[in-house]
Amino acid sequence: MKAPWLLPAVAVLSVVLTTHAAPKRNVVLFVVDDMSLDAGCYGNKVIKTPNIDRLASEGVRFNYAFCTTASCSASRSVILSGLHNHANGQFGHQHSFHHFAAFSSVRSLPVLMAEGGYRTARIGKFHVAPEEVFRFETVLPAAGGSRNSVKMAESCRDFIAKGDKPFFLYFCTSDPHRGGGFVQGDPLKPDSFGNNQAYDGVTEVRYDPAKVLVPSYLPDNPDTRAEIAQYYQAISRLDQGLGRLLEVLKEAGQLDNTVVIFTGDNGMAFPGSKTTLYDPGSRLPLIVRSPDHPRGKVCNAMVSWVDLTPTILDIAGVKEVKGRLVQGEAEFSGGAPKAASPKAAAKKKQADDAGYRFHGRSFLPVLAQENPPGWDEVFASHTFHEITMYYPMRVVRTRDHKLILNLAHQLPFPFASDIHASATWQGVLKRSDTMFGPRRTDDFLHRARYELYDLKADPNEARNLASDPRHSKLREELAGRLEAFQQRTSDPWIVKYKHE
Repeated sequence: MKAPWLLPAVAVLSVVLTTHAAPKRNVVLFVVDDMSLDAGCYGNKVIKTPNIDRLASEGVRFNYAFCTTASCSASRSVILSGLHNHANGQFGHQHSFHHFAAFSSVRSLPVLMAEGGYRTARIGKFHVAPEEVFRFETVLPAAGGSRNSVKMAESCRDFIAKGDKPFFLYFCTSDPHRGGGFVQGDPLKPDSFGNNQAYDGVTEVRYDPAKVLVPSYLPDNPDTRAEIAQYYQAISRLDQGLGRLLEVLKEAGQLDNTVVIFTGDNGMAFPGSKTTLYDPGSRLPLIVRSPDHPRGKVCNAMVSWVDLTPTILDIAGVKEVKGRLVQGEAEFSGGAPKAASPKAAAKKKQADDAGYRFHGRSFLPVLAQENPPGWDEVFASHTFHEITMYYPMRVVRTRDHKLILNLAHQLPFPFASDIHASATWQGVLKRSDTMFGPRRTDDFLHRARYELYDLKADPNEARNLASDPRHSKLREELAGRLEAFQQRTSDPWIVKYKHE
């Protein structure tokens, strides 16, 4: 009998859910939009994030937390499903002509929480589809817009205070995403990061471009600095929303009965970060404030966004998930369904017997441990951002190394429209810069099939070691792990090993 992960139409996955003692805790999942490790508690001494820092001082801060795909819709689908997006079907953006959506058989986090006895609500950015798969019982109005997280917090007051069941609140800001009204090549236009208006209840914090911290992977010039200053301003705005939400929880008498999880969908919207699986795009903030765990701790476990759904279900005491994930719809011929062959029927039964499982595992059992064993590797999978941006990448990252498989390496690396229009990138084009930060610009645009990096010696991931004979053994070992990951998670792109 073949291993379950070889089934062509069914993803058979893995999860570890542990028993969580009563009482059931409320859960708030606070997700921001396009934010890297830019907070005081993560070492940025310029940016003002008192509420994020407070949350870290009262909870557990993760140093090695990673999204699996540095793209809005695709990443959010992983957060809400516990499945890599190559398996859940949300390959890229949901909205407009992009039209990506998850498979109908996905058992999403909000649906499972409702089945587990929770009231569920969302507010702010959603950006996944279809609605019935990712259904929340209540959609709260973001009256001041999803950039005014202070008003969003106020809109949650009644939902938090009223009800005889525990609640799950999915709170999503649009800050610090680049604004849709950005004028190409103009870093000082105030709406480039939503900074073009006053927000009721928000005190804007502005930054001097000369004093911001330019990450080492970006060019340090006036264009970049001006944009980072605006990005910081948007972060300080969402920080105030987090503070207000914590106040609302406290005033309702729920703060000490609520697990608050703060994180983001992907890294900052700058070239070299968002839409890439280099660390600036995938290594993100993750803070968990739990009444049942020590305060002011650091956890160095390597976790990824496929772990979020299993962890939250663990908090809720959900021990079993019914159903079966089917990748795609039934095959049809001449308008009528094909009869299943005996072999296909046997595979279906095998999958049914295995049940519904996730790609990730709960990190709740190690939340209080600084260096838990067995948490030293993560995988990533990116295929699309916008529909015009086909560039499938599969990644394995360990403590010391990263291997990237660029499955369409023959193509130039595609740009998200907002990143291409940024003053940071437009300046590179206008000056014909041969270097983009520590990388050759041509290497950034044209990538090899494999990229191998020594993260300790080369944290900027600028020196590709994949073709170096001295590292061939390591490359082959990591490539083997990557292919095995694709097999066990039913990655459709596994066929490229045979066809190319």
